[in-house]
Amino acid sequence: MSSSIPTSAGAGSDDSRPSRGQLKLFLGYAAGVGKTYRMLEEAQRIKREGQDVVVGYFEPHGRKDTIARTVGLEMIPTRTINYRGCALPEMDTPAIEARRPTICVVDELAHTNVPGSERSKRWEDVQVLLDAGINVMTNMNIQHLESLNDHIFRITGVRVRETVPDWFVKSADEVVMVDATTGALLNRLKRGDIYAPEKAQRAMDNFFKESTLAGLRELALRQTAHELELREVAEAPGSGKGPSPDSTSSQEAIGDRLLIYVTADPSMATLIRRGRRMADYLSADCFAVSVVLPRHRSHPLKEAHDAVERHLNFARNLHIETRVLEEDDAAEAIVDFARRNQITQILLSRGHHSWWSGLVGTDSISRVVRKARDIRVIIVAERQRQQQPSI
Repeated sequence: MSSSIPTSAGAGSDDSRPSRGQLKLFLGYAAGVGKTYRMLEEAQRIKREGQDVVVGYFEPHGRKDTIARTVGLEMIPTRTINYRGCALPEMDTPAIEARRPTICVVDELAHTNVPGSERSKRWEDVQVLLDAGINVMTNMNIQHLESLNDHIFRITGVRVRETVPDWFVKSADEVVMVDATTGALLNRLKRGDIYAPEKAQRAMDNFFKESTLAGLRELALRQTAHELELREVAEAPGSGKGPSPDSTSSQEAIGDRLLIYVTADPSMATLIRRGRRMADYLSADCFAVSVVLPRHRSHPLKEAHDAVERHLNFARNLHIETRVLEEDDAAEAIVDFARRNQITQILLSRGHHSWWSGLVGTDSISRVVRKARDIRVIIVAERQRQQQPSI
């Protein structure tokens, strides 16, 4: 079963540059639901219609039915990268650019490239193909969506390390939700259609528990429904960005605006992901703001300074605007920035670490709450659970 979320096709540009290719994403909730199978069926249909389609990368996983769907499709050979004495295959992006097909099929969007590749992630290679005017069909599972990383951890106990930023997924011209009931998926697993028997048993004992799969499926369906709602609103008449001509309130024109207070606290990545997700749901502007105290400007505490920089870079990777303020009073700086920029919600992390008090004062949270009486303040505490191996 599948559902499709279309968006308006990207129009061609009047200048000499190639128009950006269109991205079609097949989204699932677990291995074996049929994303690659469905994608290759689509490629076969396109080929029968006479369009120029190639397979840029395909991971067979020993699945005979899926492999059979590649018969007759042009396969672009992978290139080999040597890493620690092993020869590993990777998608040959330059070869695909040189071939210049109309459509390229790329399996496993969330894949991390072998060290030594031009780009670290496969989604970045797909971005290159799209910029070159090549249409791409690709796939991924919901657990690889960056903003859901903490939610996935709570469902599965597994910290997913291979992620795709939300903004890239939102750039897709069409998203197809490829679904299967948890019962059907477990039957496929038991039959050996997804993994070899010994690996299938390990999967059922861990990630493929029925309760886990049910949680992931519900999350994928909710995400798809939310994306559909956002795109319908965006395409509705009169939904253009910016103030409407008859707007009587500047706050109504601006809408929600979020501020994430970035500190050196290790839980900050969770707060940033939550802020990004809230901003997406609210269609809100989002800022990640840190404060440098003057006494630390010349001789910053290196460990804390490096941690803040990592968090700010993470926010930038999620397309969140960042600001660094210099002020004696961190709470005052945050609230003043919020008012000047018409922030409607401030997100804070409840710190439990020694450097928190050294950087911003032990009562910073309560002082922000007292000063920002006209702004909603959300204090987030990190949830703890025993972590299983990363994927």
